[in-house]
Amino acid sequence: MVRRTKEEALATRDSILDAAEHLFARDGVSRTSLQHIASACGVTRGAIYWHFRDKAELFNEMMNRATLPMEALRQPSGAAPLDPVAEVRSWVLGAFRLTVTDPRTRRVFEIATHKVEYIDELSAVRERHLARYNQWVTRAEKCLKAAIAQGLLTPKVSARTAARGLWALVDGLIQFWLLEPQAFDLRRTGTQLVDCYLDALRSAATPVHPARH
Repeated sequence: MVRRTKEEALATRDSILDAAEHLFARDGVSRTSLQHIASACGVTRGAIYWHFRDKAELFNEMMNRATLPMEALRQPSGAAPLDPVAEVRSWVLGAFRLTVTDPRTRRVFEIATHKVEYIDELSAVRERHLARYNQWVTRAEKCLKAAIAQGLLTPKVSARTAARGLWALVDGLIQFWLLEPQAFDLRRTGTQLVDCYLDALRSAATPVHPARH
């Protein structure tokens, strides 16, 4: 009996998260109340509060169920990758692939970028977003530093600045694609742009300025 009760509680929790995910995607986070979510999944508001402290916690748990594009990177093994540039490239191409092929990833990422306001009620959401950003940039910076040490890259900016630029390129491209998926092929265009970016980091040539007459 206890086991069945636990299973039922987990099923209720999942149904709440499913309802929240779809309502947030349709109506936005600020316009979706806990009562809306309760009605959508056939439970009371009390049942929601039994599982989640508030809407912010519910939102973050919904986020935790999905692997967002820029979080889809391999966990560090402790050893430096043989080709750090290929490692970073693999991360970002994986982000494009996941966005295109996984409906939940796409839906939750769209909620996180286009359907949420960082108001006081959802300050925890902002903190989570910043934490994931800093984690990704730090890992990418580590790989780029290793690439510089191996002579694979010779950028004119710091490894951290290069990592931030790569994040901006990939995250921004995915966000724009979500607004109009038919506008371009995310995987093909994304691969081309990332390769252009990495090629630019490989070049140490001093820019040539036009001769003055």
